[in-house]
Amino acid sequence: MARVYLSLGSNLDPQQYLPAAVRELRERFGELTVSPAYRSKSVGFDGADFINLAVGLDTDLPPEALNDWLHALEDRHGRRRDVPRYADRTLDVDIVFYDALVLDGPGHLQIPRKELRYAFVLRPIADIAPALRHPVSGRSMAELWAAFPAASEPLQVEPLAD
Repeated sequence: MARVYLSLGSNLDPQQYLPAAVRELRERFGELTVSPAYRSKSVGFDGADFINLAVGLDTDLPPEALNDWLHALEDRHGRRRDVPRYADRTLDVDIVFYDALVLDGPGHLQIPRKELRYAFVLRPIADIAPALRHPVSGRSMAELWAAFPAASEPLQVEPLAD
């Protein structure tokens, strides 16, 4: 079994799509570790604020199969793939870490995700896995978050419906 950390985000009805995605992840993978949710400005385009959170889970799926399953999850929740890559979305789910694997693969599969340089990905993972070490830098998530210029990317805790 591999320990995996995902980043989930939505800026189109996140109160509906994020809890629904967490429920489906729990149904498929069992026990999850779920971070608090955070509101932040959209990155890469001018859009509504995003709500983001992180999920830790264990899986026997290889990374490519997990990525395919996650794309199907996004699609089930209205993710459009006929719009620019940086656009409003109902659901965005990315594999940030898959054990200590470093991989660039098909379907935008990049482990660890470069978006870890943003507060909306780093902070939720640091919340649920502070001792987790980045497989390239060797720094823990707690160390990375402590060094992050948090004022440059403000986050606001956002309660989600269950």
